[in-house]
Amino acid sequence: MVTAVSRAVQRDVTDPRYGDRMSLMIVGHRGLMGVEPENTLRSFVRAEREGVDVIELDLHLSKDGALVVMHDAEVDRTTDGSGPVADHTVDALRELDAGLGERVPLFEEVTEAVTLPLQAEIKDPAAAEALAAVLTARGLAERVRVISFHDEALRTVRRLLPAQPIGLVTGRSTDTAARRARELGADLVSAELPHLTGEAVAGCRALGLQVISWTVNTAEDLARVRELGLDGVVTDRPAVVAELSGAA
Repeated sequence: MVTAVSRAVQRDVTDPRYGDRMSLMIVGHRGLMGVEPENTLRSFVRAEREGVDVIELDLHLSKDGALVVMHDAEVDRTTDGSGPVADHTVDALRELDAGLGERVPLFEEVTEAVTLPLQAEIKDPAAAEALAAVLTARGLAERVRVISFHDEALRTVRRLLPAQPIGLVTGRSTDTAARRARELGADLVSAELPHLTGEAVAGCRALGLQVISWTVNTAEDLARVRELGLDGVVTDRPAVVAELSGAA
């Protein structure tokens, strides 16, 4: 099935230092968290305006079962509140300042605030069923790729939505990514760049998997991406978006 996710732009990029040509998909990390409060509507709108191809965000469940957009299991780092996300109702989360006066958004609000394809990362496996229900109810399945470190969460989504695009996120476990992704029915691996090797990429390629990396914020990171011949980058920085967009 060809979806908005699978059609996400991959830019032909010429690197004058290496003379190679490759396609790169640009994913905005939590919007563009290098310059805006992460996982806020302000950050997502900025990412779309700067020209990313896909927006990545993170999901937890509130105490009353809503899909809230936040990376950490606690609200302490990114808001002026404290305690676990799961201990707060949506109304309580709405009272928190997520940076520059921004509020903690619901997943549904993000889908309305921007038009780009999304990578929705399940941080809490308990959110998998709720996400599947929202994707179905709102007709969003073709616009969203569900990603996660948690095999359990991806299995749940695959069971409930057999055709849903999914991707496996990996860090230190990247060496096992190809096998796990194939078993889960994923077609993409999003790997932490320092843990990504040529052997791991080759293993993914042998199984027909796309490989992108996080987080790519420097010239050195981009050089490594090109060396590995990846399909995309996840970045915090408008400068990286501008460099790749300008090279297209």
